[in-house]
Amino acid sequence: MRVLFVEDDAMNRRVVKDMLTIVGVTMAEAEDAETGLRMIDADDYDAILMDLRMPGMDGLTAVRHIRARGDAKAKIPIIVITADAGLGLREICLADGANGVLGKPVAMEALFDALGDTLAADTDLMI
Repeated sequence: MRVLFVEDDAMNRRVVKDMLTIVGVTMAEAEDAETGLRMIDADDYDAILMDLRMPGMDGLTAVRHIRARGDAKAKIPIIVITADAGLGLREICLADGANGVLGKPVAMEALFDALGDTLAADTDLMI
């Protein structure tokens, strides 16, 4: 399984990568949304983890760009990861095309559950 994590904070990327490595998941990294979108163009991923607050393009805008694609990559499962706890934020993320939302700091069990649930619902892949 291959996951793309779009996150501007290197330490957050490292922590999630270490978690995913435990279960044999390969993680590619993008430090901003624009780079993430280019990586999606160039390669295939089974799921995307998307931070909301990044310099330049924010994560929700990137989710909308992915969902607006005219190809199969528009259906890649996306889990938003955010430190924001705003009222209704989860519903906004889901309405804009995210498959799930996780809070920061990311707990390993919550990450594995979210990926497993999302992939079980959308594909035949399981971690």
